[in-house]
Amino acid sequence: MNPPVLRPSNFLLTHLRPPNCFLKSTMHTTTTEKLRSFVSCRKPSNGSEHVPPPPPDGGLQAWTQVVCMHFVFFNSWGITTSFSVFEQLYTQTLPQSASSIAWIGSVQVSLLFFMSALTGRATDAGYFRIMYPLGVLLQLVGLFTLSVCKTYWQIFLAQAVCMGLGNGLTFNPGLSVMSAYFMKNRAFAVGLAASGAATGGLIYPVLINQLLYNHQIGFGWTIRAAGLLMLITQIFGLVFFKPRLPPRTTGPLIEIGAFAEPPFIFFTLAYFFNFWGLYFAWFYLGTFARDRLGVEDTQNLVLVLNGVGIVGRIAPGIIGDRWTGRLNLLIPISISCAVLIFCWIAVSTVAGLYAFAVVYGIVGGAAQSLIPATATTMTPDLNRTGTRLGMSMSIVGFATLTGPAIQGALIATDGGRYMAAQIFAGVSILLGACAVAAARVAKVGWGMDVKA
Repeated sequence: MNPPVLRPSNFLLTHLRPPNCFLKSTMHTTTTEKLRSFVSCRKPSNGSEHVPPPPPDGGLQAWTQVVCMHFVFFNSWGITTSFSVFEQLYTQTLPQSASSIAWIGSVQVSLLFFMSALTGRATDAGYFRIMYPLGVLLQLVGLFTLSVCKTYWQIFLAQAVCMGLGNGLTFNPGLSVMSAYFMKNRAFAVGLAASGAATGGLIYPVLINQLLYNHQIGFGWTIRAAGLLMLITQIFGLVFFKPRLPPRTTGPLIEIGAFAEPPFIFFTLAYFFNFWGLYFAWFYLGTFARDRLGVEDTQNLVLVLNGVGIVGRIAPGIIGDRWTGRLNLLIPISISCAVLIFCWIAVSTVAGLYAFAVVYGIVGGAAQSLIPATATTMTPDLNRTGTRLGMSMSIVGFATLTGPAIQGALIATDGGRYMAAQIFAGVSILLGACAVAAARVAKVGWGMDVKA
């Protein structure tokens, strides 16, 4: 009788492993590890990620993304930079102080920034196709709901909250998708896209003023016409936006390790302080002209401020990409913005105010396009662009939330005079310029001939 043949059982084949079996598997991620990765700079170990090809830096697909992002700026920042038109209307029809009305604009802007940490990481993870249409829907719902609002709180919920959330779901995801197509020409591409804020800042005020005051069709139908314009222009992005990078399914919502990198820290501070004071002119130039200089129709002043911004948003991108570097160029631009705000204190004539609007519109527009363009370079890993940009923008949200409200409160407590608010805005931007310089030194050192 033959001895029995010992065959290894399935249990032994699958469970007997060498001692290193106790190491974490690269094929599975535990729930605990996922939770840790949510707020940690450490990635769960689920294997290596696909390395994407380098950005094309041009081509039909890439420039199509720029056009899409142009319309995102058009419908988010274009309306934001037109807020003085709404503010003038609200101060005449609502029993609210200038500071209270400013909260509508500041909350709308701040929600765009506050949502960026979430939307940036979600974009990296491949959820762009969900967020962007939802954001467009919220923008449209907010604008059409605004057309039937009668009270301050109704306007606040529609224009500040609903539209602000919609802006947050479209802006950072769109900017992250577009930036992934460019490296050498990124500042130029962002500048072209950011010029949408200027074109929107031209078209929306003209549309509102013409329909509301000249044709007198009423506030409701005026806002519905603006909503129709938004719907038409947003269709382009809904159809043609196309993420280039593969989804990064692992990684934290907040990369704490980024706050150990001095360039990232200093540039986030620069972003914060610049935006704390930068939009003072866009919020209060119209009311300054009316209250201090007696200008009845401030529409042309707003159009000048927004219109010249087209040049300011495009030209610095070309200069920064080809010759100086973005950080190097941003330092004198920030300083110029601060100096101009201080010069505004001395303006006492309508002609002088128009001159200020022209120069500040160009320089302020340059800062608005260069700052986010430079922020996208604060990580060498394109797959983390959305996350890093979102982290910075979420912090900046506190600046855009409190800045206009603080400035409005300073105007009110100073008896309607603007000097205290102007000093606050100028000092804030000057601190931002110092932080840009610190970020530049932290990134490339003191060498003056280094392109950064």
